[in-house]
This record gives sequence, C-alpha cells and structure tokens, in this order.
Amino acid sequence: MDFATAYASRAPALVDFNATVTSEPSYFMGSRTHHQHERFDVQTACGRAEVIDNVALAPRVPVHTGDRIEVRGILVHDPGKPPIVHWTHHDPAHRHPDGFIRFQGRTYA
Repeated sequence: MDFATAYASRAPALVDFNATVTSEPSYFMGSRTHHQHERFDVQTACGRAEVIDNVALAPRVPVHTGDRIEVRGILVHDPGKPPIVHWTHHDPAHRHPDGFIRFQGRTYA
C-alpha cells in the first residue's frame, strides 16, 4: 500500500517512504520481546510518524535531527498519537516482511 493511503487509513500496512528525522534517537526495552529498541520521530510528506527499530535484530542507525532516511516497515495507528512504523528490520522467524532503514547509502536491517 502506498504511504499516503496507509497514513490516511486505520489498518496496519507495509509501507516504504522517505522522511526527515525530527528527534534524536532514544532507547527502551521492548515489553514483549525484552530486547532493546531505538525510537525517533520523523516528518514525512503526509505528516509525523514514530520509527521504532529492534536493535537486537538490526544495528543502531546513527541518525540525528535533520537527517534524511528511507524506511520500510509496518505502519500502525496509535489513537491520539502519530502513527508508529515498526518491523524496520529482518524477521528471523519469517512471519513478517523484512523491513529496513536506509541512511547515507547503508541499509540497516
């Protein structure tokens, strides 16, 4: 599904998009996976979103505010908040499509 349609929808969708990073990464432990994740906010052509990446499965992405990135992941809506894009890494169990974050010519997956 294209990003604009997914952004306007309420259903989870696999998306590819370009964005500008608008916050420095922060780190937290996943409540279900118990793995470390990184999160940062981005501005897309459709609006704001939050990118969440499992850094136990993919390397940390050394982004900073103002950097341009390309993302593939699953967009899900969080009522009252900007949508979240997660599964931005490979899936070792092969249950989800592989995602990535591409930054400065390097693919983090």
